[in-house]
Amino acid sequence: MNEQQRKETNQIKQVDPTDENLDSNLDRLKNIDSDELISKYFQATYEPPNLKQAKKRRREDVQIHYDYSISHEMKNIGQGKKFLIRTYGCQMNEHDTEVMAGLLTDMGYESTDNTNDADIILLNTCAIRENAENKVFGEIGHLKPLKLEKPDLIVGVCGCMSQEESVVNKILKVHPFIDMIFGTHNIHRLPELLKEAIFSKEMVLEVWSKEGDIIENLPKVRKGKIKGWVNIMYGCDKFCTYCIVPYTRGKERSRMPKDIIHEVRQLAAQGYKEITLLGQNVNAYGKDLDIAYGLGELMAEISKIDIPRVRFTTSHPRDFDDRLIEVLAQGGNLLDHIHLPVQSGSSEVLRVMARRYTRESYLELVGKIRKAMPNSTLTTDIIVGFPNETAEQFEETMTLVREVGFDGAYTFIYSPREGTPAAKWEDNIPMEVKKERLQRLNALINEQAKNAMLKYVGETVKVLVEGESKKNPDVLSGYTERNKLVNFKAPKSTIGKIVDVKIIEARTWSLNGELAEQPAEVY
Repeated sequence: MNEQQRKETNQIKQVDPTDENLDSNLDRLKNIDSDELISKYFQATYEPPNLKQAKKRRREDVQIHYDYSISHEMKNIGQGKKFLIRTYGCQMNEHDTEVMAGLLTDMGYESTDNTNDADIILLNTCAIRENAENKVFGEIGHLKPLKLEKPDLIVGVCGCMSQEESVVNKILKVHPFIDMIFGTHNIHRLPELLKEAIFSKEMVLEVWSKEGDIIENLPKVRKGKIKGWVNIMYGCDKFCTYCIVPYTRGKERSRMPKDIIHEVRQLAAQGYKEITLLGQNVNAYGKDLDIAYGLGELMAEISKIDIPRVRFTTSHPRDFDDRLIEVLAQGGNLLDHIHLPVQSGSSEVLRVMARRYTRESYLELVGKIRKAMPNSTLTTDIIVGFPNETAEQFEETMTLVREVGFDGAYTFIYSPREGTPAAKWEDNIPMEVKKERLQRLNALINEQAKNAMLKYVGETVKVLVEGESKKNPDVLSGYTERNKLVNFKAPKSTIGKIVDVKIIEARTWSLNGELAEQPAEVY
């Protein structure tokens, strides 16, 4: 240690985290080039998310606000500047990105895909699995040289990862060049947080353990004009032992039916052909309201709106009630492709996961759905290698997959998330065993998916044309009512329309077809 480093170390030791005059301390030490000092300062002034407190579900009234506006000072601050948002994770994160893009656009910023052109870069993060977290920290590392080159560049980390204490502390300690850290509950505060970051030249942290209110009139910049997402509720109260979502997204809060229906009507008027109703546990919608109104009632009303396709995701088997099945069975614009996460085929594993249903009750629900909607397609989520899962319990998952006949599944090796009960449990399953189980499961899922696709060969299906295929610009692609990807050649003028396509070839995860001579009604 040289003399300068020894001097800085002694100065750092003088910083008292309990001192109310920390700002003057920071000013006194501002010439010290020390990440340790910066980290210590912010850890002393920042109260991280408290996961234990987050689990205490107080029945506080959720306030709904209809008067949101951006301050005059921030209204045009982005003129001549650009923003870039990188999104990780689920459809909810994608929808949050639409809101942040709307806010930044209203402040005068323009969107860019070029990192070097951006004046603001936001990483909208996912906390579900460790791999997603690693990707984000990798990206943060890549942005450091750019930040050094462009000191006025604003770099922010937001989304679910920002609600985790360990993540925030790691950023404070290892990546103090980050300008903003904010969570999922305070996205509407982006203009104020950005103002503070720009003018104070200090890191801005605002992560609430409180779930937050519902802000109804936030601007959005949606991707395209064909398919739109509509948030109908926020949060989750299930507290599955492996899942961080109830902590990062907060308690269940449902939007009022009139506000959802108004938004869907607006999308229909704007020419959207498909909407997806979103929620962490979408079919728990309405349970926190003081009215007898659930997802079934909401879907019944939306079915009357002139929009061709309506989907919803993601469901929890425990909340999938008979009323919802009854409404979906009426068909029309309510599609019968249902994503129904099972996670495991073993009742004992489900019990330890705190899923609060059994193998038998799940199969009973599937039976009800298939009886009411014989042509419905089911997809699911499955975790393998949950702590202490036995070979016999994994086989129960395999037999359930065969019995249900899923058309597809998202499959994962269990990933412990700090702050969840399961993360503290001993895991005696070797990784090679987990990988072998995943391979066997995926082989079965792929076989079932291919068999399901083969049934479409020779059939004519209605496809909502979304645009050019990712692999070939001369080929268009879109999805059927049952969410099957179809690739086919057709004029670019069919993009955004629903057309008839005859299927000529089936692959495991997609179909190839040709435009039928007589197209479907073009919306």
